[in-house]
Amino acid sequence: MFNGAHVIVYSQDADVDRAFIRDTLGFAGVDAGGGWLIFKLPPAEIAVHPTDGEARLEFYLMCDNIENLLAEFTAKGIEISQEVSDQGWGLLASIRLPSGADLALYEPRHPVAYDLDR
Repeated sequence: MFNGAHVIVYSQDADVDRAFIRDTLGFAGVDAGGGWLIFKLPPAEIAVHPTDGEARLEFYLMCDNIENLLAEFTAKGIEISQEVSDQGWGLLASIRLPSGADLALYEPRHPVAYDLDR
């Protein structure tokens, strides 16, 4: 069956965002050739939400304590582009990638599917 998921981030400056993900966020990865880095992600899950609008996909990095994570990022000089908002089902925030794109962060308040393997 399936053995993983592959997420693509389209960037206006892929090289600088790749370096940020590797060097600043600390994600390990492999070079697929020519400096094309592919990063190992933490365990993942997928959810399907209804919408009356246009269908779309979203990507969030999940964490156990968003306030602590943002404090660490602030100490590293990472720009917080969206402060924490309480959605009831979880806490959301975003950081700014060097290219200017936002990377969403999520502290869930619900059971997480990736715990099924633990």
